[in-house]
Amino acid sequence: MTSTLPDQTIHDPAGTSRPPIGRRARRDAAVRTGGVATLVLSLLLVTHWWGVDGGLTDLRGWPSGLISVGRLSGLLASLLLLVQVLLMARVPLLEAAFGRGRLASVHRRVGIASFTLMLLHILTIASGHLAASPLRPPADLSDIASNHAALLMANAGALCLCMVVVTSIRGALRRLRYESWHLLHLYAYLGVGLALPHQLWTGQDFVSSPLKTFFWWTAWAMTAAAVLVCRLGLPLWRNARHQLRVDSVVPEIDNVVSVYVTGRRLDRLRIEPGQFFCWRFLGRAGWRRPHPYSLSAAPDGRRLRITVQMVGEGSASLASLRPGTRVLVEGPYGRLSPRARSRRGVALIGAGVGITPLRALAEGLDIAAGEAIVLHRYTCEPILGAELAALGRERGVQVVDLPGHRRSENSWLGDGPGDGPGEELSPTAQVDDLTVLRHLVPDISERDVYVCGPRHWMVLVQRTLAAAGLPARQLHLETFAW
Repeated sequence: MTSTLPDQTIHDPAGTSRPPIGRRARRDAAVRTGGVATLVLSLLLVTHWWGVDGGLTDLRGWPSGLISVGRLSGLLASLLLLVQVLLMARVPLLEAAFGRGRLASVHRRVGIASFTLMLLHILTIASGHLAASPLRPPADLSDIASNHAALLMANAGALCLCMVVVTSIRGALRRLRYESWHLLHLYAYLGVGLALPHQLWTGQDFVSSPLKTFFWWTAWAMTAAAVLVCRLGLPLWRNARHQLRVDSVVPEIDNVVSVYVTGRRLDRLRIEPGQFFCWRFLGRAGWRRPHPYSLSAAPDGRRLRITVQMVGEGSASLASLRPGTRVLVEGPYGRLSPRARSRRGVALIGAGVGITPLRALAEGLDIAAGEAIVLHRYTCEPILGAELAALGRERGVQVVDLPGHRRSENSWLGDGPGDGPGEELSPTAQVDDLTVLRHLVPDISERDVYVCGPRHWMVLVQRTLAAAGLPARQLHLETFAW
């Protein structure tokens, strides 16, 4: 039976010291808690300032009430817009604590909230002024909005943000090339930037006291610095420092290749097994579009390796890469790494090419014999199967193959034979996925579980793990979002 370990060095029976497990996971949890608390307190603070400045009193009248609601919605929209930009600024502290997939999910939700509040701000402010002067022609209001420099910039910023939101709708995303979407998405920075003069020149909630002015200028400055340093400066510095180039391309199985990359001072590149980079291989078509690929081997300070299944035009071109090709990367990203670990026992569940970061984890995790089990789901031929078998012999990792086609649309298991601990239990037997999982890993609820594979397949695995009693904090997965 495994349990959460105290924050101290562990000594195994052989007498060798082992580093503590869970310290970084608890530190990341503290960062997440602190980040959420900071956001909530900031929202409460600006709401308090709105109330102190007569926001509640103004609600008694119809025109003043509309304008007051517009003031509050504008304040909240401004703050959430800054949060939205910060979430995608690639801040290492946030990346490590939340993971790329979770940050992208929160970014989308915050974006919907901020955009809705921005529309409410525009509607209520315009309606309030119209209600206060019902005889004023709409053309006069249009002239005010277009002739006042700050309002004109705010209108332009709102149009930029509308364009970003429209092009981010799922249906529009399928019709746009990534390069076009990425270029349009950059207008979000322009839209947020154009709102600053409008707020600071015409908003009483921004300039009515030195404390408010300091708060908003600090928030804007910190967000801008995060974008410039983490989104632009850090990737440029890393690529200039490490000078990554293709070393070799090695076929694995049909339609799967491994790309080995070398560079300078790779021992100083802070990356962990299981993490991914967004890669650009120069000198080939489509190099402007970054592709997220996980490391398929634990970094050794000399070379990096990715293993890619050739399913599209971008990945298919990797097979023809020549040694010496220059490589640009963004990252590393992701929490599918040892830093998320809180338990000694570990289960790695992967399907298809999703087994590659788990193979790197199986090699790079600090584990004793029997502490790690790999459930390897594949259809025909396993990817890196020989390497996983070697890790089983050398490191005591238990590898369970789950071959074959999926038993049904609602099952993540294959219909081929599979052996697990104890007596043999074939997934083709008339048992559900939960029964098979509990047979293969009886103590699954007491382990850290890392999952990687196709999106729908991972959803099915998550449901089974939840039914098995696995706490959410012990489940680690990553969606390749950037």
